[in-house]
Amino acid sequence: MKNIKEIVVEKSLFLIALSAIFMLFLIAVFIFKEGVPLITKIGLKDFIASAQWSPFEGKFGIFSMIMGSLWITLGALVIGVPLGLACAIFLSEFVHKNTRAILKPVVELLAGIPSVVYGFIGVIVLVPFIRQHFGGPGLSILAGAIILGIMILPTVISISIDALQAVPRSYREGSLALGATKWQTTRMVTLKAAQSGIVASIILGMGRAIGETMAVIMVAGNAVKIPHSILDPARTLTTNIALEMGFASGDHRAALFATGVVLFIIIMILNTLANYVLTQHKK
Repeated sequence: MKNIKEIVVEKSLFLIALSAIFMLFLIAVFIFKEGVPLITKIGLKDFIASAQWSPFEGKFGIFSMIMGSLWITLGALVIGVPLGLACAIFLSEFVHKNTRAILKPVVELLAGIPSVVYGFIGVIVLVPFIRQHFGGPGLSILAGAIILGIMILPTVISISIDALQAVPRSYREGSLALGATKWQTTRMVTLKAAQSGIVASIILGMGRAIGETMAVIMVAGNAVKIPHSILDPARTLTTNIALEMGFASGDHRAALFATGVVLFIIIMILNTLANYVLTQHKK
């Protein structure tokens, strides 16, 4: 039989968990309550597929911002995933466990650096470099992708290392016993066994990139137009909300909440995919 103290602790933790879920539910209800009427009013097609964003003229098309978010997020994945995966493989397979115990927390500390610091470094160092060597205004998709590529590294590296470390040691020993080299074992056995966990880290990194605001505001240029080059400025869904919510009212304010609805759905889909992949990995 459980004593009274254990029952109290158990029920208290259960209530705390429920309160967190309830708060998330309230946030979701509030966002949908404020945003869905505007989508219903102007039509989902006109809201999603139109690139005309001019709130004072009653035009609320977010297609250009969707494209900006996709361009910058894909660029961040192209930069961050290979670098993060390479770092995870090195730390998991090719260094001593004592060295890994020191380096892994150091890498994870990158997640604790405020995004405004990344944005400031981007404005001071990266933007002038792009402007001087590649042309364009410097404030661009490329700058945003590089900054976000660095910012998703802790997510990709940490989860990938955990996935690689979860592969049974017998897999490696069996491959080495058959004459495979260390790299062949890593590439053909360990990576394939940890594949679902690595995919989950990429999906979570993607969610991190899509949801970032401050750093992107500082380096992406925030132009409300469909980008045609990585050197073009762009505005993302998150930066649009952050830039205009302070002075928005009426339908304009509702349109920003509707943008939040779209972003909320995208993030929920990505998190659901990541949880599904992790669940498959544990089976």
